[in-house]
This record gives sequence, structure tokens and C-alpha cells, in this order.
Amino acid sequence: GQGVDEPLSATGFRQADAAGLFLSNVKFTHVFSSDLLRAKETAAAILGKNRFCKDLEIKYDARLRERKYGVAEGRPLADLKAMAKDAGEQCPSFTPSGGETLDEVRGRARDFFEFLCRLAIELEQKEHSKPGAPGRSSGTSGERFVFPWTNHCSEAEPSSEGGGSSMVLDANILVVSHGAYMRNWIGYFVSDLNCTLPANLTKSQLSSVSPNTGVSHFIIKLENGNLLKPEIMCVCLNQDSHL
Repeated sequence: GQGVDEPLSATGFRQADAAGLFLSNVKFTHVFSSDLLRAKETAAAILGKNRFCKDLEIKYDARLRERKYGVAEGRPLADLKAMAKDAGEQCPSFTPSGGETLDEVRGRARDFFEFLCRLAIELEQKEHSKPGAPGRSSGTSGERFVFPWTNHCSEAEPSSEGGGSSMVLDANILVVSHGAYMRNWIGYFVSDLNCTLPANLTKSQLSSVSPNTGVSHFIIKLENGNLLKPEIMCVCLNQDSHL
């Protein structure tokens, strides 16, 4: 939850370093993290292993915090399940006293995602405003960001015309958050925004919580700056081969 702001364990630091090595050749344009300590330390460890953007500023955002669990915070998962059972409900839909509902968590995720979309549109507009600057959609400007997905993800893996796991993008954004929050965010992508999923993804995988430092990768397209109808493709979900 939010109320127990503990640092990473020794295992957590090893996992964060492994994720950093896995993503070391990806050139990020922006990094956002939950403002809880375990997420801050994870984001810093990932950037610390990166070949291109060790000095990139990490921006902390309270909208990326884990779900608030109220009276259940800091207690074992078994206690939360027992509370839900006593209330005649099931996890994760059960909301402990003082906690956030799933709709409230999804509202935070939606607000943050719309903020990211506006950021990407502003970047594109700045690019177009430069004298003589061609549009990035032409493939003649922008940078290529190499993703380490070969042999790890579905056949839906994007690639450039030249082959390989690289694309021309306006922005390449790393977001470091928490398991229950991200499950809600992905649920918003799928149910509200019709996110395209890998063909081999099962229903149980879609509803599961990411392992610690699991990596999910989404390609977002905003045609003509349209914030209302983003095209979202999930390249891979909760990838943990680096562990």
C-alpha cells in the first residue's frame, strides 16, 4: 500500500539491477516514478545501468502510487483476504476501511495516462515547429530506441523497415509503479481503450499482478493529436526473463 514506505530489500535491489541490465540499451526520453521509496530506488537502479541516460531526471508523481489499502496496509495478504471474506466479497474488488476503490485507482491511472498523451503531443508539436523539420511519421527524424524483446514476446513485436526491434518514436517513456496499480491501469487500457493484446496472452495472465520489476511494453499512437482515441498495442506484459 501507500502507508508503509519501506526501501527495497536486498532481493529487490538485485531485481532492479537485473531490470536495468535488461533495459540498458533502451534510450529513454522521460522517466516517471511513484514517489514511494521502493519505486524511487527501482527507477534509480534501472537508470544507473543504462548506457545512454544515466543522468536523465526522474520525475516523481503521486498518481503512480500503489493502491491505498486503509486498515490493511502493512499487514499480510492473508489478512486482507480474511477481511474480504468476512465482508462477503473477494479480492481484489474488496475495499478495506479507509482504502481506495478500484474505480478510484483507475481514475488516477487514467489521469496520469492522459497527462502522458498530452506530453507526447506537445513534443510532436515542438518538433513540427522547428524550421524545415520533417514530421517524425515520415521516418526521417526522431531517434530509434532499441528494445530487448527478441525471443521474449509475441509475434506482434514491432519492428522498423530495416528489421530488428527498433522504432521511430516521439517519446520513449519509462514508468515505474506498483503491482496492484498497474493491474488497474492495464485493465483501463483493455476495457476502456481497446488495447490490442499479444495473441498468446491468456486471461489469467492479463489479470495477474506483475512480478517485482516485471516489464510491460506498450506502443501508443495518437493520430493527428487525438487524445480521445489513442491506439494502444501491448507488445508484452509482465515480462520477467531478466529475473
